[in-house]
Amino acid sequence: MTEPVLSVQGCVDAVCVVHEERKLAGPARFALKDSAIDKRPVEGRVLVRELGLDGDHVCDTKHHGGVDQAVYAYAEHEALRWAQELGRPLPAGWFGENLRVSGIEVTDAVVGERWAVGEDGLVLEVTIPRIPCMTFARWSEEDRWIRRFTQRGDTGAYLRVVEPGSVAAGDRIDVVSRPQHGVTVRGLFDGSAAKDRLKQLLATPDLPVKVARDAKARFARQVANKLLS
Repeated sequence: MTEPVLSVQGCVDAVCVVHEERKLAGPARFALKDSAIDKRPVEGRVLVRELGLDGDHVCDTKHHGGVDQAVYAYAEHEALRWAQELGRPLPAGWFGENLRVSGIEVTDAVVGERWAVGEDGLVLEVTIPRIPCMTFARWSEEDRWIRRFTQRGDTGAYLRVVEPGSVAAGDRIDVVSRPQHGVTVRGLFDGSAAKDRLKQLLATPDLPVKVARDAKARFARQVANKLLS
């Protein structure tokens, strides 16, 4: 079940698409692979369809992209925390995000909550966390980046496109519905989601495939941990 949300509003600070492909480390040691992580802000309105933003693409289609990972959002306040720790600016797009947003929770958004973005009919639905990989680590040029990013847990969120439309910097984001199960993106990532809440999430009709995958994995770990305790 979902409930309407009338008072949560945010803003799109920047809309980002691929600037150029880079050769970065892939899953195999020392391997270099094409990556589309280098995203930069663009001006004007950008169409958003089922598989993401016009002008954007992914290279590693096995681990990125698809309907459940069509759009990636990162919160400005989480980016600022990293910028302070790293001692350098982290402009919009640095995390490989399509949308840099403010005034709204992203990592702590509830899985399945829906955002109405702008006035062109775009509706997005929160799905799963971003999992840091070797490509992201090489891009960051920071020591132990995967471990540090994982420990912080500010993953940002992937979103699926419920209703296509367009988006531009300055668009308002309204959280128009929020599931009652309460499982957040962070809860899926770090395992903090309670077993009963995960069970409620898994009972959601027409659950996106990758949400079901991640929720089932977390639920299984909760059960296994209880048996071992």
